[in-house]
Amino acid sequence: MKKTYKIDVDCANCADKMERAAAATPGVKSARVNYMALKMTVEFQEGQEESTVMEQVLKNCKKVESDCEIFL
Repeated sequence: MKKTYKIDVDCANCADKMERAAAATPGVKSARVNYMALKMTVEFQEGQEESTVMEQVLKNCKKVESDCEIFL
């Protein structure tokens, strides 16, 4: 399953950090951040609960870019 989320991030470099952090999160098959559109598309691994995985994605993104936001 794929889902797109609105994000708030200050620069393209920060968006790249968010993308890498999200993609490395357990339960995420792939993650792409579009800085110009301020959107993140996440594809979840089969059997994973979206809300649980996205909470961890947000935590991981905040570790690399503390002032970012993902609107869940």
